[in-house]
Amino acid sequence: MTRRLLISNDDGIASRGIAALAAAVADLAEVWVVAPEREQSATSHSLSLHHPLRIRTVQERWHAVDGTPADSVYLALNHLMKGARPDLVLSGINHGPNLADDVIYSGTVAAAMEGSILGVPSIAFSLVTRRTFEFEHAARFARSLVQRALVEPLPPRMLLNVNLPSHGPITGYQVTSLGRHSYGPEVIEKADPRGRKYYWIGGTEYAHEPEAGTDVTAVHDEQLASITPLMLDLTDRAALGTLRGWALEGYSQK
Repeated sequence: MTRRLLISNDDGIASRGIAALAAAVADLAEVWVVAPEREQSATSHSLSLHHPLRIRTVQERWHAVDGTPADSVYLALNHLMKGARPDLVLSGINHGPNLADDVIYSGTVAAAMEGSILGVPSIAFSLVTRRTFEFEHAARFARSLVQRALVEPLPPRMLLNVNLPSHGPITGYQVTSLGRHSYGPEVIEKADPRGRKYYWIGGTEYAHEPEAGTDVTAVHDEQLASITPLMLDLTDRAALGTLRGWALEGYSQK
């Protein structure tokens, strides 16, 4: 039986990261690439429900979608690959980190999450740098992980978030939990040529909490790759008991 891999991202079909990932796994399976036409960073898990989508064929098994990362994976699994679904969905390699709270905003993680929601185990890959993007070592690590996941299949709704250090050979990895970090609360206010104000959000004063066993510590402090399993169920189970103990005036709890 032919092994198949679907690759998507949020940096766009022409990104260096997606090309590096596709090349790294090309000998492991039949590779399909379905990704946004242009950059869709920080679009999170948005779906385009209020306008039609177009698919442009770039080359055999490479398709660009004029929508979001989640749109791309949805169309790939439910249309382009409907008759022969992939064994894994891969997303990345992202041009920048997706650590800690980044996973809430990340289009890279959202592409992998859409695969997981639709019943295909998925892995998101991100390179932790803001300046120099060299994908050789990250792609080599990604290939090793994908190879293992094909030999020992993951559960259908498994979702892994992988962050890769940007410098030198990757010497090891840790299986981690999500950490905590901050880019600062900065809002930059400027004025356009007509005097109207506009704003840039997303601060640049980066800081993270050095907590052992977290993704931010593994990558930033120990220069290791981090592999973080994520859950689709966002229920705060520890809070269920507290909320069930509440009494709302005029209403009974069923």
